[in-house]
Amino acid sequence: MIKKRKQYSPEFKAKVALAALRNEESIPELAARFEIHPTMIGNWKRELIEGAAELFDKGQKTKKQHNATVDELYRQIGQLKVEKDFLSKGLSL
Repeated sequence: MIKKRKQYSPEFKAKVALAALRNEESIPELAARFEIHPTMIGNWKRELIEGAAELFDKGQKTKKQHNATVDELYRQIGQLKVEKDFLSKGLSL
């Protein structure tokens, strides 16, 4: 019988990682309380620390992604115009 891996919600992961950051309980105590492996707590804690800067950089990142999308769309429009002009010249001959 195949055992399916348990999936945890982002809210649960954040709750556990914040509890680990507070250092009010040890990692093994948290693992027992939340019924998960201590390694997972360490991984989630590390991800929270590494990803914290992205929370404050949302505006900059969104603007960069928007500009990249607009640039890609303009590139596609230019390519389509060239193809249209090429095909219309072939029809008029």
